[in-house]
Amino acid sequence: MKVIFAALAVLLASPAFAATERVGSLDGVPIIDRLDVADLPAGTTQRLWFRAGTSALAQPWLVPVIVIRGARPGPRLLLTAGIHGDELNGIDVIHRLASIDPATLAGTLTMVPGLNTPGLLQSVREFTPGSSRSAPNLNRAIPGSDGGRGVEDYAGRLWSRLLRPNADQAVDLHTQSRGTAYPLYAFASTPRTLAMAQLMAPDIIKLDPGEKGTVENEMVRAGVPAITLELGRPEVFDTEQVGRGVGGIVNLMREMGMMTGPVIARSPITFVGNSLAVARVPRSGFAVLRVKLGEAVTKGQEIAIVSDAFGRVTDSVTAPVSGRVSAIATDPRAERGDMVARIIWQSDDPKCAMGC
Repeated sequence: MKVIFAALAVLLASPAFAATERVGSLDGVPIIDRLDVADLPAGTTQRLWFRAGTSALAQPWLVPVIVIRGARPGPRLLLTAGIHGDELNGIDVIHRLASIDPATLAGTLTMVPGLNTPGLLQSVREFTPGSSRSAPNLNRAIPGSDGGRGVEDYAGRLWSRLLRPNADQAVDLHTQSRGTAYPLYAFASTPRTLAMAQLMAPDIIKLDPGEKGTVENEMVRAGVPAITLELGRPEVFDTEQVGRGVGGIVNLMREMGMMTGPVIARSPITFVGNSLAVARVPRSGFAVLRVKLGEAVTKGQEIAIVSDAFGRVTDSVTAPVSGRVSAIATDPRAERGDMVARIIWQSDDPKCAMGC
């Protein structure tokens, strides 16, 4: 850590970082306090550490940033991953996209492969800076408060110094949480974000007004079209899901004019719904699914059985509505009332036009 403290003690002047605040370096990678991608040279790839605050030991929380500044002017696309520390597929998506040649790019691709440093260190969903602290959800704390306390400061620095100033459009990459799984699944809340989601060629799109404090919805509130893209299950690098994620991002970049190549506006495999229904176990036991992710189901169809400790079937769980299986529980141990599956469906209620 002596290297970090020494680096942070010296302000290194560089013409490539005029408004961007560079405060040192670590193993040759610049450490910055603020990023303005317009400061970076065109036709280059930059790897940076962003200082998102300090721990209780007065050590910096460093967040990795990759900026590919194209040789030609164009829009700015922001990609983020790892705001939940056990959701990893998006990190691999970004690592693969980091090989894009800036000479072929118009505009700027800013990528953050790991927003939640303490959560990633402990492989947990929450923001966990210390065992004596509460564990808030960083993806409910955006835009935070730069100079605030704890997660508010961390979120505020990310938002005001890194994310919002460098985005014309954005994609926040996730997976489902521990013990559950998604197919390739996108959330959208406006006509433009629906078009962005379609470009990802996901299995399912949920029209959803979203929750306050998420990267996606705070970007949209700030006038930046943004979607959340969910890629399967946590704590793995899934080759198929990652590959589809990379393909979707490239397709979006082509549609935005950042890269050349054919654009696929939408995929015939994608199911769009605006409402969710949850199937739950009526009593505790071991749940065995009878359906797969993305499968079409009808109301009343058996989708799981529950057995007791001796393997005797005690209950049958049925689909509460007709639709598609949008999420499943991967842990067979279930307490009464636990979810075994979510079903996405299309409601005709006008109030649900863009999601309920």
